[in-house]
Amino acid sequence: MVDVDYLRKKVAEFRDERNWIEYHNPKDLSVSVAIEAAELLELFQWKDSGYDPKRLEEEMADVMIYLLSLSDVTNIDLGEAVLRKIEKNSRKYPV
Repeated sequence: MVDVDYLRKKVAEFRDERNWIEYHNPKDLSVSVAIEAAELLELFQWKDSGYDPKRLEEEMADVMIYLLSLSDVTNIDLGEAVLRKIEKNSRKYPV
């Protein structure tokens, strides 16, 4: 397994090497997450079953890259946020 913070740093490094930080603001990154999520959904549109595993992997990665970028510019530890949300959900939906 790959560490979430390692991925965040790699994504930020990729962004910084291309001088894209000026385009990476919370609003535009949030919009990009939604667009990539729609592309993920498109893989299943009008189908009862089946999908292209390679395209699924790529679209999932695109969503994750934008989430990692958003977490970087907002200084939110995405790993910690996920753990807090799981804990909150476990109280909301007990076993």
